[in-house]
Amino acid sequence: MDQQSLRIVPKPVREQAEEALRHAIVSGRYPPGTHLSDRAICEELGVSRSIIREAIRLLAAEGLVMSIPHRGTFVAFMSSAEAVQIYEVRSALEALAGKAFATRASDQERRELRAVVEQIAQDGMAEERGTLLELKQRFYSILLQGSRNAYVARMLDQLLNRNMSLRATSLSDPDRLQQTISELRKIVERIEDRDGEGAAEACREHVRAAENTALRILRSQEAADGAAKKGVPTR
Repeated sequence: MDQQSLRIVPKPVREQAEEALRHAIVSGRYPPGTHLSDRAICEELGVSRSIIREAIRLLAAEGLVMSIPHRGTFVAFMSSAEAVQIYEVRSALEALAGKAFATRASDQERRELRAVVEQIAQDGMAEERGTLLELKQRFYSILLQGSRNAYVARMLDQLLNRNMSLRATSLSDPDRLQQTISELRKIVERIEDRDGEGAAEACREHVRAAENTALRILRSQEAADGAAKKGVPTR
């Protein structure tokens, strides 16, 4: 056996810093509007300022952070208009992934997808939001792996990073989790039937439902913010 293939290559420090910052943002630890101080993050992660600046530059390209002249770098806000565009693309990509998974995934991958959905159903109500989001991320990791389409996987994975804050927004609705579980089970049932078109439509239904909830919350927040800026009482 080629011993070279068994070597474990550690990730570069810059990549580790990038992943740590991305996780802090998409998990909600750094909510929208949070000021990302180079010095504070350097001290927390124990890395140089140049590494943090490079990580932030890459996250800015994903739309997760924004730089404001003379003020600094902040976690980006998501507008309802931007959310509409993201959900439109996500719906198409997720449907492709679901359809491909239904016809290409292994039996083991099908079992793993079912297992993570049932874990969400069993533990979701008791879990903290961060853990719940990680379970949902696990669902997508399995779905993308089993789709056997590297281009869909790459594009949807990057979009899901930007979509994570929207996912947290929609799940903040107390009724959304049970709806999500029902929608995910429907996706898995179509996949287990090897019904590609049915799985694609179930994925689209799931995205549409999440979009409706997230947009309702975002538009309510935008209306409240607009009223506050004008000095109009919101209650």
